[in-house]
Amino acid sequence: MDVTSLEWTITIAVTVGVLLFDVVVIARDPHEPTMKECAVALCFYVGAALAFGAFILLHHGHDYGIEFYTGWLTEYSLSIDNLFVFIILMAALKVPRKYQQEALLVGIVLALVFRGIFIALGYALIENFSWVFYLFGAFLVYTAVKLVKSYGSHEDEHPEDNAVVSFARKHMRVGEAYHGLKLWYVENGVRFVSPIVIVIIALGVTDILFALDSIPAIFGITQEPYLVFTANVFALMGLRQLYFLLGGLLQRLVYLSLGLAFILAFIGVKLVLHALHENELSFINGGHGVHGAPEISSLFSLGVIIVTLVVTAVASLMRSSGGDDHLPDQLSDQAVSPRDPSDVDDTAGPDWR
Repeated sequence: MDVTSLEWTITIAVTVGVLLFDVVVIARDPHEPTMKECAVALCFYVGAALAFGAFILLHHGHDYGIEFYTGWLTEYSLSIDNLFVFIILMAALKVPRKYQQEALLVGIVLALVFRGIFIALGYALIENFSWVFYLFGAFLVYTAVKLVKSYGSHEDEHPEDNAVVSFARKHMRVGEAYHGLKLWYVENGVRFVSPIVIVIIALGVTDILFALDSIPAIFGITQEPYLVFTANVFALMGLRQLYFLLGGLLQRLVYLSLGLAFILAFIGVKLVLHALHENELSFINGGHGVHGAPEISSLFSLGVIIVTLVVTAVASLMRSSGGDDHLPDQLSDQAVSPRDPSDVDDTAGPDWR
């Protein structure tokens, strides 16, 4: 794929511009967004992704356009599952609802930075070591198996208790009151680190763990760094609005993890088959490519992913319509469906016990 320097420059400039716009808007008026606000913004980002895919189709060819749409859908579906962890994290750290937008925006910026690093590392690996596709494929199948085994156990996740966050808590004087994105404040002559710092650290660690799944998955769809990067950008750009818009619906997607497990396993198998074609390992077919192995096309992959997501959504809604859901009880008072920000106690701090 021949991507010009101008295309890269425009893409990065627009990404930074959108993020800066978000920062300015949210900084001026920290609030919990309304349903209408979320819906309008989400429609804009989805429409932009569809338009960008059409641009790729017209200017870079049909195959690359299909690869972008497939990669974007995959990253978006993985992001929806990740929202469950965000909900748990915000609830556990008792982030005031009016400041959750700010925290999420920081998390998205960190995710873009970390994924950019992982994309560069992943591309360097696949360019120099074709056998890394075996590792990526095996890792995705392993992740799929873990998702199936942990199905329905989101209530057992404690992203706020990882080792990095625990270390930060022990070595910093963390206050109790939130003050937006202020990293520290002085109270009675004593300087305290704002609890938002702990939230940012927890989001950063979570973003790294998410990247470990998403980057091998996207490289299983396309090895073009431009498509990998843009698919991640468009998937993350609407994540903040999706967090608030789907807060009440997310608990009804009870089969989402199973659907994602199937998608990851499918991409993992596709990676292994691709690795067999590119094989350079001496103990497999004498170091030659196994050209009899089937190749899975991008168009077929797109179809599998769309059908899986549709079946997962329909089955989930049919199951949850009977009143069964998997959202942990302790999150019932932290559901992220929009409501009046004036209900929020801005001084409420996290329970560090």
